[in-house]
Amino acid sequence: MAPAPLKIGFLASHGGSSMRAIVDAIASGALAGSARIVISNNADSPALKFAGERGVAIKHISATAAGSEDAADRAICDALAAAGAEWIVLSGYLRKLGPLTLRRFEGRILNIHPALLPKFGGKGMFGRHIHEAVLAAGERTSGITIHHVDGEYDHGAIVAQREVPVLPGDTVETLQQRIMAAEPAFFVETLQAIAAGRKA
Repeated sequence: MAPAPLKIGFLASHGGSSMRAIVDAIASGALAGSARIVISNNADSPALKFAGERGVAIKHISATAAGSEDAADRAICDALAAAGAEWIVLSGYLRKLGPLTLRRFEGRILNIHPALLPKFGGKGMFGRHIHEAVLAAGERTSGITIHHVDGEYDHGAIVAQREVPVLPGDTVETLQQRIMAAEPAFFVETLQAIAAGRKA
């Protein structure tokens, strides 16, 4: 059976490295789907620049610009729906999603987290804080988790995980770089599996 094309909307705060890999995979035919829109809470986000250059619709939506968190939630939900997005990918999006967006796309919002959840997740666990905690705990393995998004940080059901070894002499920077390097391709692979009906 041919993969079902995924209609994907993206939320990114900064560079959106996984978003870039997914957009490129769609363009090359490696992933059955379409990139419908990229939304950022940061007007100067490199993710918006990249998407615009690739012909993907872009939109800046923030609570400050919209006037409140609720207004931003409504604007994000409406923009994703108007663009025809059916799946939502968070690519380094550093804001909590609001209830309207969570409800509208329940079970179809995916986030990538640079650790093996449920370990090293939750509020405050982002960026280098995660890798500091992994090293401080003496873990021999870290990794990547792709999970569904719900109303709590890093809490939704796990879709896929990949282990990344913690090497002797690793620093926060070296561990972070190794995990970041593996994230985009892993997100593409996971979406390929979803399109083929092997994951949900």
